Amino acid sequence: MKYGNLNASAATLTKNRTEDSIVPISGMCATCVDGCIGMCEIGKSAYRGPEVIYPQPFGLITSASEKEYPVDLSHFTILGSCRGAHGIEEDSEKALFENVNLEQTLGHDNGIKVKIPIVVPGLGSTNIAKNNWEGLAIGAAISGILLTIGENVCGMDPESTIKDGRVVHSPQLEKRIRLFQQWQQDGYGGIVLQANVEDTKLGVHEYAIEKLGIEIVEIKWGQGAKDIGGEVKIKDLKRAQMLKQRGYVVLPDPHDPNVIDAFNKHVFHEFERHSRLGMVEIESFIERVEKLRSSGAKYIFLKTGAYRPSDLAIAVKCASEAKIDMLTVDAAGGGTGMSPWRMMNEWGVPPVELWSLYYKYLVKLADYGKYIPAAAIASGISMEDQMFKGLALGAPYFKMIGMARAPLAAAMVGKNIGLCIEKDDLPVYVSRFGRRKDEIFETSPELQTRFGAKFDEIPTGAIGLYTYLKRLHQGLRQIMCGSRKFSLSNIDRNDIAALTREASNISHIPYIMDCDKEEAEKILEYKI
Repeated sequence: MKYGNLNASAATLTKNRTEDSIVPISGMCATCVDGCIGMCEIGKSAYRGPEVIYPQPFGLITSASEKEYPVDLSHFTILGSCRGAHGIEEDSEKALFENVNLEQTLGHDNGIKVKIPIVVPGLGSTNIAKNNWEGLAIGAAISGILLTIGENVCGMDPESTIKDGRVVHSPQLEKRIRLFQQWQQDGYGGIVLQANVEDTKLGVHEYAIEKLGIEIVEIKWGQGAKDIGGEVKIKDLKRAQMLKQRGYVVLPDPHDPNVIDAFNKHVFHEFERHSRLGMVEIESFIERVEKLRSSGAKYIFLKTGAYRPSDLAIAVKCASEAKIDMLTVDAAGGGTGMSPWRMMNEWGVPPVELWSLYYKYLVKLADYGKYIPAAAIASGISMEDQMFKGLALGAPYFKMIGMARAPLAAAMVGKNIGLCIEKDDLPVYVSRFGRRKDEIFETSPELQTRFGAKFDEIPTGAIGLYTYLKRLHQGLRQIMCGSRKFSLSNIDRNDIAALTREASNISHIPYIMDCDKEEAEKILEYKI
């Protein structure tokens, strides 16, 4: 079992010289030779230092942990049946996968409705999010899912107007919100605005509620990728100085004459912008929620990261006491932007363990008769089987699946196909399907019928995301149909089984050989 990569990764553009002979404990080559120019992480760190902490090249990639945890969702199997139907009439002509209902409602008044139980968690101020936002926003809007604007967008926007320490105008934030709102269909889906420590100080939520029509806001405590605040790289000196003046932590100091001289001489090429750590207290959290409600927020979410179990308990407690609308728990191993590579691999509670604790804590609150918010889970989920297993693991409390890297990848691929079409330079494995977007994308006829002449305004990035989500929509309905579950509320923990004793011990999902024992024995009793 390999639990981690220690000294070389495509994420940090490093590799071992002796790739077939690596020391397990250090990750170093078995023979470290004098004369090597430093291809490994240790060697590259000898001449580029802290730059090698982060995945590269920043702004062009998303990254996630390579760590192989002892237990993951593949250690569970989905159970099907040849009998019955839940959520639909027991009739072979009606119990068809096309009739599975994936719509979900959320919120204290069930006022949020989605066509498929997916929320794209915070995609904030990183270039990878900004450069693909058109595809993400329009694709999410026409698909009827939730899309979250992540942290630091206003603070990073060079055109933001900030007066007395509060943002009063941000073209970048306004553009992101309006793009989704303009394409939202029949009230399905929603745009969520997240805020961290700096955003809260800037009054980002209040500005967006009052001026931009935001109804859903999210308080961010952290994420599964790292245990510190948001980070980005800045290639422009003036912008680094602007961010320092706005109160961000910027390294090295962009006002230091020696640093400026080194930057101008190209000794280094990027500044680091860091966000501050939040300090969570139950009382202050409840006060913040009440303040947001009084400011006009209709729905309030909380997103927390892969912190220790006691911190998860605090998140669950806060969500219940403040009666928020959804709590997203993001487990270790995932990420969409700029996270320290070693931290991403070696920090935090892994998914199955964290989600199992999450379920356990929700059960305890329910036993006490307390308010239970809608629960969402996130970390590396990308396909319909994982969605089903995740929902089953925490049924009936888990309502939504958070996924960011996969939707972002779909939007990027769609966008890049569009660029290739414009250049008439399609790779052969794409051009075999056609040379125009209405030939290449399988959903084109459907979207043309639905939007008419407006179809031409839909960017290929959005079509890519929509087409990917259509695959998930059909795939999840097929799996649910096989399990005889025809609506999301019918999914329960008996729909999956653990394939290992360890997975069973962690999750309290029955081991496969223990499933249905009593029922099977009764069926097999010999009676004339």
